[in-house]
Amino acid sequence: MKYGCQSMVGKLETVIIKHARDAFVSQEYLNENWEKFKYTSCPDYEKAVKEYETFEKILKEHVANVYYLPCDEEAGLDSIYAFDSCKITSKGAIMLNFGKKERRGEVQATKKFLQELGIPILGEITGNGTIEGGEVAWLDERTLAVGRSYRTNDEGIRQFRELTKDLVDEFIVVDLPHANGPDECLHLTSIISPVDKDLAVVYSKLMPVTFRQLLIERGIQLIEVPDDEYETLGCNVLALAPRKCLMLAGNPKTKAMLEEAGATVYEYEGEEISLKGTGGATCMTLTVTRI
Repeated sequence: MKYGCQSMVGKLETVIIKHARDAFVSQEYLNENWEKFKYTSCPDYEKAVKEYETFEKILKEHVANVYYLPCDEEAGLDSIYAFDSCKITSKGAIMLNFGKKERRGEVQATKKFLQELGIPILGEITGNGTIEGGEVAWLDERTLAVGRSYRTNDEGIRQFRELTKDLVDEFIVVDLPHANGPDECLHLTSIISPVDKDLAVVYSKLMPVTFRQLLIERGIQLIEVPDDEYETLGCNVLALAPRKCLMLAGNPKTKAMLEEAGATVYEYEGEEISLKGTGGATCMTLTVTRI
């Protein structure tokens, strides 16, 4: 199987997802687990499945190869956000280690599935090291930005840097702010979504000055998400191809700015699958290849 992706903006060719019916399992399962996983409220299972089917339909209209992570008792309801458990590089997959302890079972479940697909494992983050996929943003194929946060620590970053040393020319560590505290997820990709090599959706209020300046110096135009649309995941935008993207409905100002910048924008409804778990379109996809 072809694998390896060190871009967030090339045409999405192969992706792995986890359907809501397999991640959320049943209404009874959601009732028992939503508070443990710190969802804002309990998702409605039937509505979640319908929302996901719309998301899935749009994705399959633009992506040639879509693979599905199976239901696995080791992986909880957060496994719908397939982006976070690993990164698939040109030399194989790097299995990560969640800072959110409730999610740690996902890693082995994903690793098993990747091996079944024939994707080699380049390495794993082990011991006290923690790093989540949402902290990892490719600015280009040889430039990697990694957030340091409550979910990702220095040891995890050290191990990840070592595993990628032959893959990148520049490894940028971005210190993320306290924001709403350790119980709320703030990843690097919570505040930046590249949609082309020179265009990104950002929420600058939570972005370190040095990182924002670096983006501007690289010639990247910044689409500034307004405060109210940051709360509704307006900053979480998945590039299906350069300037062709998918985002959660209900963010009209961000959508209009993207269209003004020449982007085509597709939307999905995600009250149950995105807003309640604070994970958008990017979070629900594990990229295998882009072209």
